[in-house]
Amino acid sequence: MLYTNRHKTIQAGRARRQADEPPWRDRLPADWREMVTVPIAFEVFRDAELAAERCFGYDADRQPCYYAHRYRIDEPRSDDGEEFYASTLHDESVAAWLLRDGRWLIHRIVRTDEHGDGRAFYGFSETMPR
Repeated sequence: MLYTNRHKTIQAGRARRQADEPPWRDRLPADWREMVTVPIAFEVFRDAELAAERCFGYDADRQPCYYAHRYRIDEPRSDDGEEFYASTLHDESVAAWLLRDGRWLIHRIVRTDEHGDGRAFYGFSETMPR
């Protein structure tokens, strides 16, 4: 899906954009908000069979300035050998923002079991994550 507000009226465009756009600011630290390039259009790709999603945000020049992905790998488990249920083996979530100096600020959350909150950390990169 491509979300953009370039051809809408200002008020209608703002209301629709806020309702439709991915939550690109949610994990962005407040101290860094003035240092990122703000996306005005988004492409979201979802895999119907896998628990996976990828999002690209673009600036006015159609250059990537936001990136996010999330995926989960489940495995079948059983407590009694007869009834099986899906258990999370690996869960990863990444959000990245292009800073005005050309670096990417990256927030990654990795969870390797279904009972923990996972390990979250920020980092910098010269390139957009994949």
